Amino acid sequence: MRMATNMRTDRPRRATNVSLPADAVAEAKTLGLNVSQACEEGLLNRLKHARKEQWTKDNWEAIQANNAWVEEHGLPLAKYRMF
Repeated sequence: MRMATNMRTDRPRRATNVSLPADAVAEAKTLGLNVSQACEEGLLNRLKHARKEQWTKDNWEAIQANNAWVEEHGLPLAKYRMF
């Protein structure tokens, strides 16, 4: 079974109780899926997206200021573009 590239097995582990739908757990076991690994992959994916959203929120003013500057002055190196 291939591990997701963002999962690191050298991370310290912590036992955690997670409530999941019984039918989904049963099907996962039937298909030979590692439920802990699937939960970890899902959590890491959600963390990645939450960090991205938080970064965008934290930097929104700077992003808007940069966009306004480009709108007013154009791209800084536009004269070197080949297309």
